[in-house]
Amino acid sequence: MRFRQFVIKKSRIFFALFCLTALFCAALVFSKTQSAAQQQDDNPEETQQNTTTKPVLTVTATHPQMSMVTSTISAHGNIVAWQEASIGAEADGLRLTEVKVNVGDQVNKGQVLAVFSSATLQAELDLSRADKAEAEALYVEAQADLKRTTELKSNGALSSQQIQRYITAAQSAKARLEAAKARLKTQELRLAQSLVLAPDHGIISARTATVGAVLPSGQELFRLIRGGRLEWRAEVSSDDLSKLKPGQKALITLADGSSIQGTLRMLSPVVDTQSRNALVYVDLQSKGTARSGMFARGQFELGSTEVMTLPLSAVQLRDGFSYVLHIGADSKVIQTKVNTGRRTADRIEITSGLKLSDQVVATGGAFLGDGDLVRMIAEKNSAEMAADTYLGADAGPMM
Repeated sequence: MRFRQFVIKKSRIFFALFCLTALFCAALVFSKTQSAAQQQDDNPEETQQNTTTKPVLTVTATHPQMSMVTSTISAHGNIVAWQEASIGAEADGLRLTEVKVNVGDQVNKGQVLAVFSSATLQAELDLSRADKAEAEALYVEAQADLKRTTELKSNGALSSQQIQRYITAAQSAKARLEAAKARLKTQELRLAQSLVLAPDHGIISARTATVGAVLPSGQELFRLIRGGRLEWRAEVSSDDLSKLKPGQKALITLADGSSIQGTLRMLSPVVDTQSRNALVYVDLQSKGTARSGMFARGQFELGSTEVMTLPLSAVQLRDGFSYVLHIGADSKVIQTKVNTGRRTADRIEITSGLKLSDQVVATGGAFLGDGDLVRMIAEKNSAEMAADTYLGADAGPMM
């Protein structure tokens, strides 16, 4: 009985100690909670910083800028001869004895390009000269007879019929003389045609003349690029045709990467009904490595205008649309769709979607998603970048 009372007494003591310990722990937790709440009220910024997510990336921020951008129209086409002359044989049935030029040679106007055999023509010319001399003698004799007949007419020694016969003979002699002169001139012309002459200065672009060939009249022997002058015949769309005017400059890029300048000379008066493109003719200021028949691409300069631009690295292409990462006031990026226009070497025109005061991510946008938190650093201008380069060069090697 006493043992039972002792156990009950001990249990009550342990229960009392347990209740006191629980009350002490609850008081301690409450005290710490009140202290933390007081600290949060005293330092709200520090508390917010401790509970904010860490930035995903440190990025360079930039603003849209107003820049001068040149408007251009792209085109493509072939380089051809401005005018190509066909040089053929004028004499008929003569043998070609000498060819003096070849493809690529520069020739001057009137220069001898080829020579035909002229022995037969020379003989015919001599015969025509003899016929002319005979006709002149007969004409002189007929004129003398007509003069004597005119003197005897007043005496009545000759009848009117005889006088008319002498007049007719004199006229016939004159006609034969004129015919002989014409034949002589024809033979002189045929002899001159045995020499093939250049009709203009330029470059020989093709040759079919072969020594020993007997050629008919009109057979082509050479082709000549007149003046060595080339032009670019470019195709442009009918929408862009109204923006072009004669005198505008063009920059033509050849297949080897070299560029030459050109000036728009003429616009085609018609548009192809199938492609809806039109030809424009551009005079090349210098040939460079250009050759007739080459394919080339180029651009026409329309003028410069001031537009809002961003660095090319700030614009991302996603799903066929252009986006920038706009940095909000809370340092979180917002994927913003923009419309782009013309491009320069390192910048692109922004036609809509941004304001000049907006901040966007300049580089590294491909590693960020919509709503990511970033840490911003200002974009260095050209003067600061030059100073950094200069200081780095003067620092020298580290020991």
